[in-house]
Amino acid sequence: MSDRPELEESSACAQLSALAHEGRLRIFRALVAAGPKGLAAGMLAEQVGISPSNLSAHLAVLTGAGLAQVEKAGRQRIYAANLVATAELVSFLIADCCGGDPELCRDVTAKLAVSALRACN
Repeated sequence: MSDRPELEESSACAQLSALAHEGRLRIFRALVAAGPKGLAAGMLAEQVGISPSNLSAHLAVLTGAGLAQVEKAGRQRIYAANLVATAELVSFLIADCCGGDPELCRDVTAKLAVSALRACN
């Protein structure tokens, strides 16, 4: 069994493409900050300063790429970041870090661990 991430290159490209827009990146970061509980679409639009119609289009791209998910709660739509897909994308990006030498990758993995701890506290 390989330690390589299971994310396919085409999926990684689609996810990176979805994030390669200032508005979508702001939306995604707000969803990551909100955690698993997510945010209602109206609150998200207000928080990131994007009109509801533009927000809808951006969320369609993020959900299509698998980076966000939506649940209906009555009349509201609650959006949340797909944190598993996000972790898979980060793992894909650093899978070949320093040729797999753990000594050389220590700084990279330590920074990721610190960032994950900050995000979860």
